[in-house]
Amino acid sequence: MRLSRFHLHTTKETPADAELVSHKLMLRAGMIRKLASGLYTWSPLGLRVLRKVEGIVREEMDRAGAVELQLPTIQPKELWEETGRWEKFGGQLLKIKDRKEQEYCYSPTAEEAVTDFARQELSSYKQLPVNFYQIQTKFRDEIRPRFGVMRSREFLMKDAYSFHLDEASLVAEYENMKAAYTRVFTRLGLDFRAVQADSGAIGGDASQEFHVIADSGEDALVFSTGSDYAANVEAAIAADPAPRPAASEALRKIDTPTQKTCEEVAALMGIALQRTVKSVAVMTSEDAFVLALVRGDHEVNEIKLAKVDGLAGYRMASEAEIAEYLGSEPGFLGPLQPRKTIRVVADRDVAAMADFVVGANEAGFHIAGVNWDRDLAEPEVADIRNVKEGDRARDGGELKIARGIEVGHVFQLGRSYAEALKATVLDENGKATVMAMGCYGIGVSRIVAAAIEQNHDDAGIIWPASMAPWQAVVCMINPKQDATVTAAAEALLAELQAAGIDAALDDRGLRPGAMFADMELIGIPHRIVVSERGLAAGTYEYRARSASEAENLDRTALLARLSG
Repeated sequence: MRLSRFHLHTTKETPADAELVSHKLMLRAGMIRKLASGLYTWSPLGLRVLRKVEGIVREEMDRAGAVELQLPTIQPKELWEETGRWEKFGGQLLKIKDRKEQEYCYSPTAEEAVTDFARQELSSYKQLPVNFYQIQTKFRDEIRPRFGVMRSREFLMKDAYSFHLDEASLVAEYENMKAAYTRVFTRLGLDFRAVQADSGAIGGDASQEFHVIADSGEDALVFSTGSDYAANVEAAIAADPAPRPAASEALRKIDTPTQKTCEEVAALMGIALQRTVKSVAVMTSEDAFVLALVRGDHEVNEIKLAKVDGLAGYRMASEAEIAEYLGSEPGFLGPLQPRKTIRVVADRDVAAMADFVVGANEAGFHIAGVNWDRDLAEPEVADIRNVKEGDRARDGGELKIARGIEVGHVFQLGRSYAEALKATVLDENGKATVMAMGCYGIGVSRIVAAAIEQNHDDAGIIWPASMAPWQAVVCMINPKQDATVTAAAEALLAELQAAGIDAALDDRGLRPGAMFADMELIGIPHRIVVSERGLAAGTYEYRARSASEAENLDRTALLARLSG
């Protein structure tokens, strides 16, 4: 490849609307160009990187035994109505009409389409298990697209779906996909972790996310120092609390005229924040009032709370509803003496507390010395809080928190989609059996941005070798003034390519400073300079992207370095 015949358009300016490093560098390197909000054109340079990622993903999916197909991106309303997701999926589902006023959506995910394919193609247990995958464009109408391709509306994704006769087969394929994903991200040269996760809108019985570790990550990841335990903060669990101590204080009313937060109340009383209890008032979808209790130094985990029986789809209670059920105003809420019957859900740590402080359900007052059983009925107990850095882990270690960018997710979907779409096969006894399903996604375009977030410096991108647009670029100094430089550079390029090295020739005629700056910006792992002085000495100037200084190597040493 000659760069004089390739479209390479870099810029020095940092775009004003770019926030993340990856967004800035992808624009400066000319990898992407914005077409509209959340919509990007991938330039020839960006596409080379994207295809490198796609190639590794495809190779590992094939190696794992998955079979590639391609599903339509435009899907009919009727199919999504069968699963109930035409309305349930929400505003991210882009709905369109054709000239006949028939309604369709632009696929944000492919559970419906692939299950429809399976119910038509699969009829016998002898055809199972099978795993279909595609690498296809998706569209989700994000409210606020941002961070370039990290959170765009249109993106490239690998999604795979497996079909099974029983759960044992599903679990086996789930483990197979986890292993395949580990190989993918290892080959891509990424620092990543697999973490236990919530299944979210996709649903399912078990799921695990794969995250690239980066300070700019949107997700908080929890790790234990005692084992390989790791989980998204939405699913992370701390160790069980110690047994509840015996009550030792009398119940008493505390004057807190302006103190509404647990921090303020603890400071006024001169006690540890851990002795206070925070009351969060919510309404269920059935309009039942629930008071969720967490320790004063903890925060309610919305995902966990929604998993408590009867709380799916809950919302925060209004001030009017709080007054109706508790006779109080926010800032002084508690479970004691409500005006009307309420449901109380206490976090595990709260259920293990004694002599704690809660709101008095009266403006300007709190109650201290509160104890379960004596002052309050034993609560409904659930794990409803976010873990904190330093919490004790179930394995005896300490929980640590880092930031991560989700690039992959595997689910055990179970039978919900197959049941909704009546996807069955005949088992060994000739009985129609609903198939169990697995779902396995990788954000191909997001990986490109995540890799940059993890690998960059002030000069530009530092690609992992497997993702770079070219492994090496041969740069010519003053080629128009010395034909021998051009001949030598072209000969070296041919030799590198013959050795299986993905190389290009920078014959654009730029000054050395500008040419080298471009190579650093776009992240070329190996830069080789051919010059009149070097040829006279029988050497090439070589610099690895990760090195601080260049070195002079003869042809044998250069080829050994690049092949090593």
